[in-house]
Amino acid sequence: MRIPLTGGAYVAKSIIASAQRCLNLYPEINPKDAPVPFTYYPRPGIRLLADTGSLSALRTLYRASNGNLYGVSGRAVYLISSTWGITFLGALAVSLNTPVSMADNGVDIVLVDGTLYGYTINLATNTFGQIVAEGFYGADYVQYVDTYFVLNKPNSPVMYISGSNATTFDALDFASKAGSADNIVAVQVVHREVWLIGQLSTEVWYNTGAADFTFGPISGVYIEHGCCAKYSVAKQDLSVYWLSQDQQGDLLVIEGNGYKALRISTHAIEREFQSYAVVNDAIGFTYQFEGHTFYQLTFPTAQRTWVYDVASGLWHEEGWTDDNGIQKRHRANCAAFAYGTNVIGDWETGTIHALDTNIYQDNGKSIVFLRSFPHIEKEGRRLLHRQFIADMEVGTAPGTMLPAEPMVSLRWSDTRGASWGNAIQQTLGSAGDYLTSIQFQRLGVARDRVYELSWSAPYKTALNGAWLDLTSAGS
Repeated sequence: MRIPLTGGAYVAKSIIASAQRCLNLYPEINPKDAPVPFTYYPRPGIRLLADTGSLSALRTLYRASNGNLYGVSGRAVYLISSTWGITFLGALAVSLNTPVSMADNGVDIVLVDGTLYGYTINLATNTFGQIVAEGFYGADYVQYVDTYFVLNKPNSPVMYISGSNATTFDALDFASKAGSADNIVAVQVVHREVWLIGQLSTEVWYNTGAADFTFGPISGVYIEHGCCAKYSVAKQDLSVYWLSQDQQGDLLVIEGNGYKALRISTHAIEREFQSYAVVNDAIGFTYQFEGHTFYQLTFPTAQRTWVYDVASGLWHEEGWTDDNGIQKRHRANCAAFAYGTNVIGDWETGTIHALDTNIYQDNGKSIVFLRSFPHIEKEGRRLLHRQFIADMEVGTAPGTMLPAEPMVSLRWSDTRGASWGNAIQQTLGSAGDYLTSIQFQRLGVARDRVYELSWSAPYKTALNGAWLDLTSAGS
């Protein structure tokens, strides 16, 4: 019998329902005539592009409207060239590790970092300077629309704007959320409309053209979802994603689209989030490759990264394995698409990397790919597991000698996912052996078994599922 894999990561409240992990693999929906509904591919590896020399995390990467890439590591602000050269532009007043927000009007970038300070970078000269204006209050987020910079005043329900086509600020150019008094934690511009995401609710404003203050709320649009982690907010196309809270509770992941808030998290993911001691430090960003749009959500304190694939509507885990074999959060702290490359900034050092679908390691370190299977059972009867054959792409090893032959490991649980036996291994096949059959035989008897495959190959692999030879072993 074929065992297809049909979902993402889902470890249910009770493992008797589902105990399926999906680590560093993303499922792609296949055409109807494919042998299986989903194939699981390794997530992109990372390769080093540049090192700022900073010992602090990359707090943002921003591609300006002129195509140039800018970054912030600790207090330092950098210009990053198309050849990955680093030019120091200036320093922020306050040393933090939290994300930074940038936006530009084609002439100047405005940079805010959650403090009372703000900064500009001239796109023509790359001159860096601090904003000094009576009407500037600092911000967590800055966006640009209809010739105005739009910002939130920290720890308040107030939004305010710059002058038109300017980086000047008037103390009278502000307004408060209309439908609720909760503080604004993030501002996003979608389809030339301004989303004011508060702690408990969200409003959508537009350019009314009014003389006193040009923006106002869209009548009848009020979203009963706010945000419990201000840096979890990210935009892609016409959608906004964030970690939600409202008057009834928190820790749903929301997709805001078309004036609606759609829950995209699952019960299993939400339960996972509830187990974390700290959630308000969550950082979110989006990126796209090969037709997939991903929303990546990292919890720094918990050292966990979860990724939602818009194309499939499924979640998976992503992680980096340290020198002690401990799984930690993915290396990306921020992302941008610049110079034809998906660029990420490291969460621990000032290094800049590329996400590369042709790389199957993280800067030379092995990536652990892991997928658990659904429960194998038949009406509570004892089943003899004669043979398990992994349906994987094999034979893609390079012709050159590797330090060690990559192996695929199989382990299983006969306690429905509560405990696991020792893993057994088989080869992934040598170069050109495309028909290598990854077989595990004489696997014993169980009433309800969960299998799990894992491997760390530095070359192309893929997983369709498995075939399983079962016979009845009596009641």
